[in-house]
Amino acid sequence: MNSSNKNIVLMGFMGTGKTSVGKRLASMLGMEFVDMDHVIEARAGKVISRIFAEDGEPRFRQMERELTVELSGRSGLVIGCGGGVVLNPDNVQDYQRTGMVVCLTASAETLFQRTSRARHRPLLEEENRFQRIVDLLEKRKSLYEAIPNRIDTETLSPKEVAEAILRLYQASAG
Repeated sequence: MNSSNKNIVLMGFMGTGKTSVGKRLASMLGMEFVDMDHVIEARAGKVISRIFAEDGEPRFRQMERELTVELSGRSGLVIGCGGGVVLNPDNVQDYQRTGMVVCLTASAETLFQRTSRARHRPLLEEENRFQRIVDLLEKRKSLYEAIPNRIDTETLSPKEVAEAILRLYQASAG
C-alpha cells in the first residue's frame, strides 16, 4: 500500500495525546484529521456522556463500530480513536488492513493528570478517578500491547510524538 493514501490510526487510552498529536500529524502530512468521538457526538447530537447515560455503552460501541467500518474504507486520513476502540478486535483489524495503527501510551499517573480537568468522560465519572484509570488500563493492557507500533508519550511533546509517528509512517512506505 502506498503510504501517501494509507491512513494513520491513533489508538490508546484517554489522555495519551491522540487528538493533539493527530491534529499536528495531519497538518504535517497535509491529511485530514478525524476525531472519532467528535464525529459520533455530532451525528448523535449529544456528548458521549449523554450517549452513555441515555442510550448505554453498548449503543455507543455500536456507533463506534459503524464509524470504524466507514473510516477504514477511506484513505488519506489521520484518525484519532476513542480509548475503547480496542475493545472490539474487528475495529483494530479493519484499521490495520487499511492503514498504520499506532498505540500511544502513558502511565496511569500521567493519564490522571492529563484528564483531571476533563468532563464528558463517562468511564471516568467516578469517586476515585485514579483507581478507575488503573483498572481500565489493566483491563485493556493486552489489547493495547497487541498493537505492534507503540509510542510512550510520557515525556514527549505532541510535536515529538508526531515526528516519531511520521518516521514510522515513512519507513512503512519503503
